[in-house]
Amino acid sequence: MEISRIWQWLNILVCVLLLVKAEGSGFVPITILEDAESKGAVCLDGSPPAYHFDEGSGEGVNSWIVHLEGGGWCNDVADCLGRKDTRLGSSKQMDSQVGFYGILNNEQDYNPDFYNWNRIKIRYCDGSSFTGEVEEVDPTNNLHFRGARIFEAVIMDLLAKGMENAENAILSGCSAGGLAAILNCDRFKSMVPNGARVKCVPDAGYFIDAQDVSGTKYIENYYSKVVETHGSAKYLPESCISKYGAGLCFFPQYVVQDIDTPIFVVNAAYDSWQIRNILIPGAADPHGSWQNCRDDISNCTPDQLDAVQGFREEFIKALSGVQESPSKGMFIDSCYIHCQTEMQESWFKTDAPELANTTIAKAVGDWFYERKSFQEIDCAFPCNPTCGKPVLNVKAHPEI
Repeated sequence: MEISRIWQWLNILVCVLLLVKAEGSGFVPITILEDAESKGAVCLDGSPPAYHFDEGSGEGVNSWIVHLEGGGWCNDVADCLGRKDTRLGSSKQMDSQVGFYGILNNEQDYNPDFYNWNRIKIRYCDGSSFTGEVEEVDPTNNLHFRGARIFEAVIMDLLAKGMENAENAILSGCSAGGLAAILNCDRFKSMVPNGARVKCVPDAGYFIDAQDVSGTKYIENYYSKVVETHGSAKYLPESCISKYGAGLCFFPQYVVQDIDTPIFVVNAAYDSWQIRNILIPGAADPHGSWQNCRDDISNCTPDQLDAVQGFREEFIKALSGVQESPSKGMFIDSCYIHCQTEMQESWFKTDAPELANTTIAKAVGDWFYERKSFQEIDCAFPCNPTCGKPVLNVKAHPEI
C-alpha cells in the first residue's frame, strides 16, 4: 500500500513538472544589485534590491518588459518592522529563482506578442509601491524607506545591460506592483531612450477610494499613513497633490488623468483583494458575518451582493480618467480574482477569461502595437461564463 502511494505521488509530480515545462519559461535566477547600496537604494532592512532577468532573443532583443512584484504595503513603523525580515522587506529572504508565466512567459504559444522580449521581474521589498524617499534612518529600528531609489537603481542597471537601445518597453506589475506601474509610469518613460514605444500595463493595481461596509473609509486612512511614513509625496504628481493632497494621490483614480504615457488597465471589477480589504476589511466585520461572501461572492446573501454590486459601480466611475483618453486601454472583467497577467490560466489559454471574444494577452498586444484599441468593461456578476473557477491569487498579496 505504501509503495502504491509513493508511485501515485511520483506520477503527480512528473505531471506537474511536465506542465511547468510546457507552459512556463522555467526558473529565472535572482540578481542582487549590490552596487545599489552605495546609493542608498535598499530594502526595508538595508539589504540591496534584487530582480530576475530573462534575456530576449531574435526580433525581441530590443524590447523590454519590466514587471514590478506586488505584496501590499506597510503604513507605520510597527507594520514595516513586521515585513523587515521577510521577502517583502529583505533580499536576504528572497527565493534564488522564480518561475516566469503569463506576460513573462518565453513560449510563443502562451505569450504570443512578448515571448521573445527581455523580461524582468523587480522584487518588492520597500512597502511603498516603489515611491518611498526618506533620507534619515532611525538607528533604533534600522528601517529604510527608499522604494523610489530602488526603482531608479534597477532601471539604471537595466539600461546599462541593453535597455539603452530599447525600441519597445512596457512597465507592468501586479497588485501593489500594479499600483507602482501607474505611479511610476511617466518616470519610467523619462528614463527609457527617446524614440522608443513606451507604455504601462498595471494589473490589479487600480485600487479605489471607497467606503467599507461599516461606512468608513478604511483604505483612505491606510494609504495616507503609507504616504506619510515613506515620504512618498516626493514621487507623486504635484498637479494631483495641489488638488487633492498627497494621501489621495496614492489612488489611481486621482492621478491617472495626469499621466501622459499610454496605460492599459487590467483589473477585475470585483477584484478579490479589494472586496476583502477595501469593501469588507476585517475591522468592518468583527463578527464574521461577511466571511462567506468574502471567500466567494457567489456565497453572498442578496443584501451583501447588493453592496458588492455597489462597489462595482464605484469602481467603474473611478475609471473615468481612463475611459476619456484615447491613448489608454482597459480590460475590466467580472471575475472574482486578483492579478491576471502573471497567471497563465488568466493571461492566455484556451479557457482564459474573455471580453468581446478577446483574451487579456490579445487585448494588451493589439493595444500596444496599435493594431486595435481596446476599452471593455464586463457586464455585472455572474454574467461572464469565461471566468469559470479562476485561482483566487490573494495569499501572495497580504491583507491589511
